[in-house]
Amino acid sequence: MTKVVEQLAELTGYKDRDVMDVTLVVALRDLLNPLCVSIYRAVGTPPDLRWMSRAHLGYGELVPTADSLAGDLSSLPPLDQYPARLSCLQRRELRESASRSEFTCHFPLLSEHDGDGVLEVVTRTRLSPAEQRTVSAILRVFHNFQGLLDYSERDSLTGLLNRKTFDASFLKLLGEAPAMPSAVAVGDRRHDVHATYWLGVIDIDHFKRVNDGFGHLIGDEVLLLLSRLMRTCFRYHDRLYRFGGEEFVVLIRCELGDDAQLVFERLRQQCEAFNFPQVGHVTLSIGYTRIRNPDTPTACFDRADKAVYFAKHHGRNQVHGYEQLLTAGHVQEETEKASDVELF
Repeated sequence: MTKVVEQLAELTGYKDRDVMDVTLVVALRDLLNPLCVSIYRAVGTPPDLRWMSRAHLGYGELVPTADSLAGDLSSLPPLDQYPARLSCLQRRELRESASRSEFTCHFPLLSEHDGDGVLEVVTRTRLSPAEQRTVSAILRVFHNFQGLLDYSERDSLTGLLNRKTFDASFLKLLGEAPAMPSAVAVGDRRHDVHATYWLGVIDIDHFKRVNDGFGHLIGDEVLLLLSRLMRTCFRYHDRLYRFGGEEFVVLIRCELGDDAQLVFERLRQQCEAFNFPQVGHVTLSIGYTRIRNPDTPTACFDRADKAVYFAKHHGRNQVHGYEQLLTAGHVQEETEKASDVELF
């Protein structure tokens, strides 16, 4: 019992979701001594869902591994390639299977925001009923703790990340966040500090007219439907935030500015074409900028916000990149900041 309590204390000691998945497989490795223990999530857009490894730890391995969050989803195996996992996911219940020398248990991992998945435990001997109950109890704690994180970190209306989580995500992309403890370090560090990331600011055009003309309940429905459109337009690993009111922020990874332009333009087009109930058509003004290293959340946000301001004052329903506007002479780079105080 003491060992279980210690594992639960370790499991709930982190707020980073990547670290939580890794901590879970490490805890179960120490508890069960399996051949391997893994977490797989169903990612992608239905019907083309794929298995992504969020944490995998084999027998004798010290460091868990994981699929790259920024990798090509088409290279991941489709769900039906692993029927035992799929059965667990669909039935949402424990499933067992066996081969000549191995026994496999799949436990469902349900998540409202991170994608449903399964915990896969491979052992030499069948897990006893007591061991299965222990794993199920640990997973309930894991699920409940994730729910508490969602309550504190997500916008209650849209389910997107809220403003107060933005700084930590931003600094993590730059590799400036506190390092992952060595005991749970993951082979794929998930965020490549040498990659190119972009911050986009999304603003709904004339949203005040929606609230004034149709009421705040309809306005809230517009925000909720837009958040769903955003989830379909961006990738699994992109970070989506509601900053408040009609303002949203997105952190994405793209190597080129043209690629970032296409991503944000796709959202603008899909929103313009969508028929919002009672309101009809709604448009967006979007600005984006490359995240520099070094950079600060405030400075980066301000650059993207300047691009939004330009879009708002040149017809709305547009996407503009700060760097392109700077090259064209439409905005000016600030050489000094009046204050070093962070706004977020």
